[in-house]
Amino acid sequence: MNQLTDFEFFGNTQKAEKFIESIKDGKFLFSFVISYTETCEIPGITFAGADKDSIKFTPPADAEYLYYGNCKTIDKIPMTPDGKPTPALLTKAALESASIPHIVINAGSKVAPQLPFIQTDLTPGKNISVNPGMTDSQVAKAVDFGRIVGRTLASMTDCLLIGESIPGGTTTALAVMRAFGHKAQVSSSIPNNPVILKNQIASMALENLETDNPYSIIAKVGDPMIPFVTGMLSAASEINPVMLAGGTQMTAVLSFASKIGFNEKNTAIGTTSYITGDSTANFKDLVSEIADIPAIAVNPGLENSKFPGLRAFSEGFAKEGVGAGGSIISSILKTRNDSSKFLEFAEKEYHRIFTSL
Repeated sequence: MNQLTDFEFFGNTQKAEKFIESIKDGKFLFSFVISYTETCEIPGITFAGADKDSIKFTPPADAEYLYYGNCKTIDKIPMTPDGKPTPALLTKAALESASIPHIVINAGSKVAPQLPFIQTDLTPGKNISVNPGMTDSQVAKAVDFGRIVGRTLASMTDCLLIGESIPGGTTTALAVMRAFGHKAQVSSSIPNNPVILKNQIASMALENLETDNPYSIIAKVGDPMIPFVTGMLSAASEINPVMLAGGTQMTAVLSFASKIGFNEKNTAIGTTSYITGDSTANFKDLVSEIADIPAIAVNPGLENSKFPGLRAFSEGFAKEGVGAGGSIISSILKTRNDSSKFLEFAEKEYHRIFTSL
């Protein structure tokens, strides 16, 4: 299969080949979990929104864009003024080119998207630098609800993809992995990763952490997406293969899942080479340290794009998000295309957005 040359395997590489073999001829379903943590309102922590007040619209806008090709909750297409698009563009191009269906789940987003979605009634997480992110009972509810949704969706497909959109989520992920004893370094949506600020916030959140109960740790320093997706993974991986589509946040999910149980044989992480190649993070080491599962990275070839806004991904902007890496991997497997063909789809969608601005 020529498209395998677009993939790099990390972690348990033998399992990676088996995982690919088990899913390549099957049906895929992309589940998109939108959520929120008030941690993202700390100035300088995220690039996911022009300012503090607009950040809350990023997750629902991403969800709407995947369905409609434009947004309903905000009037702007999800693109920065200088032409850098949301990574949802990559996801949309991947899903549509391979006819992969998707479903949106609201797991604590501050703003609901204007489209049909699975509602969980989970509430947004608090700013972990000043308050516990959640209560223990909120974490338990998130895990339980995640298990229900994960079991249902996994039974409808051969491979369940799980992506997320939660501004500020790499910072809560950092705190969670530190709390679980991992020497984590995490990626950022901006080239100049605010490492010092993230570490300061994680350290503040971890002060007075006097528990080794995994649920209480997530409650103190996490966000609603982490326990919900962990619940999804825990139940879904008992039924069918699951690909966690993402980078840093999915390693936090993996670290919690390793405490409450999941089927490693049916689990992989799918991401972009922009995450695995990020020198400010240690994604590859983290995956191997946390669980005996494969990580699969795809190079979408965006450095070859004629559009500066797409080339920006290869230069450190966004890197990953909205399940982009896992969606591209699945699209390539299903269509038997390669990354150069995917680039054509991405450029076509970029051109459509750019000419409609």
